[in-house]
Amino acid sequence: MAEQHIIAIANQKGGVGKTTTAVNLGAALAESGIPTILVDLDPQGNASTGLGITADERHFTVYDLLTGEVDLSVAAVETDIVNLRLVPSTSDLASADVQLAQALDRTRLLERQLKAAPEGTVVLIDCPPALGLLTVNAMVAASSVLVPLQAEFYALEGLSQLLATVKQVRQSANPRLRVNGILLTMSDYRNNLSQQVEADARETLGDLVYPTVIPRNVRVSEAPSHAQPVLAYDSNSKGSIAYRKFAAEFAARLKLVSENA
Repeated sequence: MAEQHIIAIANQKGGVGKTTTAVNLGAALAESGIPTILVDLDPQGNASTGLGITADERHFTVYDLLTGEVDLSVAAVETDIVNLRLVPSTSDLASADVQLAQALDRTRLLERQLKAAPEGTVVLIDCPPALGLLTVNAMVAASSVLVPLQAEFYALEGLSQLLATVKQVRQSANPRLRVNGILLTMSDYRNNLSQQVEADARETLGDLVYPTVIPRNVRVSEAPSHAQPVLAYDSNSKGSIAYRKFAAEFAARLKLVSENA
């Protein structure tokens, strides 16, 4: 059986570019011809909005997927990006931690559903900014975890807590789980602090840190208000170029393509 590529995009700290990375990595992989499903596991539903799926188009959501009301083939809807499908989210998901807490195998609800992902499809899970039941579900389902890390003073603080959670899940529920890598986001090379954070991250984490760094870019910030990934909103922006470069590194790390392709 072919290995499933299910990647949880997680960081319990909000505002680090997690959803932006999920949306634009998904778009870049799809653009390169890799079938991709993005699971919006954040009750804020920002990934759904950022891909142009309006509230009245979210007939079935990730909550329905978790409760078994629908399967993945029904929940995953087409987006305007060819090869990219989305399992949308609504605020109903906010009560999931409480409502699903009594379910049998409550940490494996997402895993059971994502087993149905078509072979050759990459599944990206945009996790909420918390280490609760939803994020644990994502980690139990995933083969690896991608961590967006903002280039700011407190960036590395809190990372140890996330890595400890990965270790705990690996020991208790998902022995195949590993850290895919660390992606530095919102970097401003005019700022000495960004350079210092990058240097510290590379010294501490070594090759786990992706070579590409996502810069601060106004086009990346503007794109969600136009319900588009930055790759569609401004294909030639610095943000688009960086996310395409990162997606190529990501695909090579998963052995989806050759590193020199």
